[in-house]
Amino acid sequence: MPKEFSLGRNERLKSRKLIEQLFAEGKHFILAPYRVYYLVKTKESKAASSFNMKFGIGVSGKNFKKAVERNKIKRLTREAYRLQKKELSALVRVNKKQLNIFFIYTAKDLPRFNIVMEKVKLILNKLAKLIDENNSSDS
Repeated sequence: MPKEFSLGRNERLKSRKLIEQLFAEGKHFILAPYRVYYLVKTKESKAASSFNMKFGIGVSGKNFKKAVERNKIKRLTREAYRLQKKELSALVRVNKKQLNIFFIYTAKDLPRFNIVMEKVKLILNKLAKLIDENNSSDS
């Protein structure tokens, strides 16, 4: 059983095949400073994955030349996501869906953690609304 506030290995979006599928078939929206790509699928079987949500983050090397800065933005975003994903995860699990999410940081300056927390919360709320709408239209 996964811990309540963890972001384990199986919850990270690392597969090149899944990432390519997400960018090709998924939808996206922009909530500054992030561009969010997401793909909602119906879950085929329990054997496929015990995790209903997979998450990834990318930061442009063009905007941030130093890897230290890119890594800091990724760490802040992962931490904000990890602390706030519980409600969305429960919603996805109840609706028997698989959700792949990829954030791309698009701003040109380093963010503060409280701003990242606020933006990630808004993004997760928007994704929850989209999943609810998707689920109600399927019924």
